[in-house]
Amino acid sequence: MKTYLVGGAVRDALLGRTVKDRDWVVVGATPTMMLTQGYQAVGKDFPVFLHPKTHEEYALARTERKIGSGYHGFSCEATPAIALEQDLERRDLTINAMAQDEHGVITDPYGGQQDLAAKLLRHVSPAFGEDPLRVLRVARFAARYAEQGFKVAHDTMLLMQKMVNAGELAHLTAERVWLETQKALAENHPDVFIEVLRECGALTVLFPELAQLFGIPQRPEYHPEIDTGVHLLMCLQVAVKNQLNMRTRFAVLLHDLGKGITPSDVLPRHIGHEARGLPLVQAFCERYKVPKDYQQLAEMVCVYHLECHRVMELQAKTLWHKLHALDALRRPERFEEFLQACKADAQGRLGWEDKPYPQVDYFRQARDIAAAITPKELPAYAHELTGQALGDALTHARIHALQGFKRNYQQEHHD
Repeated sequence: MKTYLVGGAVRDALLGRTVKDRDWVVVGATPTMMLTQGYQAVGKDFPVFLHPKTHEEYALARTERKIGSGYHGFSCEATPAIALEQDLERRDLTINAMAQDEHGVITDPYGGQQDLAAKLLRHVSPAFGEDPLRVLRVARFAARYAEQGFKVAHDTMLLMQKMVNAGELAHLTAERVWLETQKALAENHPDVFIEVLRECGALTVLFPELAQLFGIPQRPEYHPEIDTGVHLLMCLQVAVKNQLNMRTRFAVLLHDLGKGITPSDVLPRHIGHEARGLPLVQAFCERYKVPKDYQQLAEMVCVYHLECHRVMELQAKTLWHKLHALDALRRPERFEEFLQACKADAQGRLGWEDKPYPQVDYFRQARDIAAAITPKELPAYAHELTGQALGDALTHARIHALQGFKRNYQQEHHD
């Protein structure tokens, strides 16, 4: 019985990255031997155990054989006769198919260290093509390691294209697609995730709403980058630069879906794309069982992002109605996420990346002024009001306060 550190821990240590999770493979053992030593069994589909003290995962060396479709369509064999090299062969990428023993000696039968040096994401064997989830995983690894110059190997990209063309992605569950997408949004280059999926054809299959943005022109005076798809990638880059959370990055991802279905005879204008995009956002979220809070923010950003861009032009009454529609007084945290998503949209344009976006502060101040008007701040007579009458009095007082705010702001900034 021999134990090896495997996969991501070996890879990241060689790259000089912080090792977060450590996984182990055990060669020459049986489940009974593991249980006898105090390990706790947790694997349903194959033998995986938790270490009695560290609670790290220890899996018996195994081989896999494709017997059906999809992520679970594999027959697994885990016996003491399975060699370490056989276990490593079933892994996705060469850089994930290395093992290290207790003396620090690395077993690398498939050239993982060579591919680390060449900055290549390369599949280990043709068995890669048996698991459609690996298309998404490679795109996610590309997003993670883009900063270090990693690219998908040409032969791996060809294999991914072949898998897409063969209809393999149809076997992916909604939950797996969403989980990989959510993880990719947390990486430093979610834009690369989209680009890799597009190059292999998976974007059209999984996210057609995003795929159809590429090649759609926009007005150059507002979008010097012209292409709507390029604008989307730039917005994601800004979202990372501004350290936006995953929920907000997701809203940025879907904010312009309506532009993909703008009638060709009105291009490059996109009048009404916000309303056109809403059903597409809803369909996307329903298809992939996206969490409700993600969906609600994405819908808001889709429908109201242009209102944020022109918020300083709005009359006080309209400004109040927008704050009310965004539920800004009751949900200040979500309103802040909305503002940051709109800022990413504004700055995700060629040459606009560092352009000031005062709309965030303006809209935020307007929200704070409206929120400060409570029944206590109303005139004495209003204390006797209830129901609709009280609501009307509050609305009137808030609009009046916003008129003063707007007037003062214009005077200060005009001077």
